[in-house]
Amino acid sequence: MVNREEVVALQHQRYATKKFDPTRRISDEDWAALVEVGRLAPSSLGFEPWKMLLLNNKEMKQDLKSMAWGAVSMLDGASHFVIYLARKGVNYETPYIEKLMQEVRHRSYDPDSAYAHRIKSFQESDAKLNDERSLFDWASKQTYIQMTNMMNAAVLMGMDSCPIEGFDKDKVEAYLEEKGVLDTSEFGVSVMCAFGYRDEEIKPKVRWNTESIYEVID
Repeated sequence: MVNREEVVALQHQRYATKKFDPTRRISDEDWAALVEVGRLAPSSLGFEPWKMLLLNNKEMKQDLKSMAWGAVSMLDGASHFVIYLARKGVNYETPYIEKLMQEVRHRSYDPDSAYAHRIKSFQESDAKLNDERSLFDWASKQTYIQMTNMMNAAVLMGMDSCPIEGFDKDKVEAYLEEKGVLDTSEFGVSVMCAFGYRDEEIKPKVRWNTESIYEVID
C-alpha cells in the first residue's frame, strides 16, 4: 500500500514531459497494464464512450506533425502515442447503449423503460446535454478521466507522460478518416497523450496555494 507521503511525492514526479528518450521503450507487459487501467476507468453512467488509438505508424506520425503542433517533439521521442476518441451522440435511445447493455452488462435494454427515462432526464434536464456538441463534450470529459488514470498509473510504474490538446481537431479527424482508422459519424478526436521515459529534468511545480483553490463548507 502506498502511503500518503508517497502519493504526493509521485504527483511531484508526474511531469508534462516534452522531451522523451527515443531509445527507451515501454515493455509490452507494462503497456498492457496501462491499457487495462484505461479500460477499467470510470465514466458517467458507466457508458464508456471512448476508444484509444495507439499510433505506431511512422509515416502517419510524421504527417500528424503538421496538424498537431503540441505533439511534434513527442511524436518523435515518446515510446507510445495515444489518440483518445470520444463517441458521438450517446443518449438513452442510441443503439450503442443497447449494445453495451446486452454485450457488456448482459441485460436487456428498452428505451421506453424507467431506467432509460432516468438517463434521458439526467442528460436533458440535469446536465443539459441537448445537442450533438454538448453530447460530444460530455463524452470527451470521460476520455480525460481515462487518460488521467493512465497517466497516474504511468508515474506509479516509473514512466512519464504528456497530455496534448494542441492540434487542429478538424484536420486530424479528416486525416484519420482518410487513412481509414476513424469513422467520424461515430467518434471524434478528444485529446492525445504521449507515454515513455523523459530525457529532461523535472521542473518544480508552480501552483496556486491550497487556500486559493480549496474551501470547506461546514
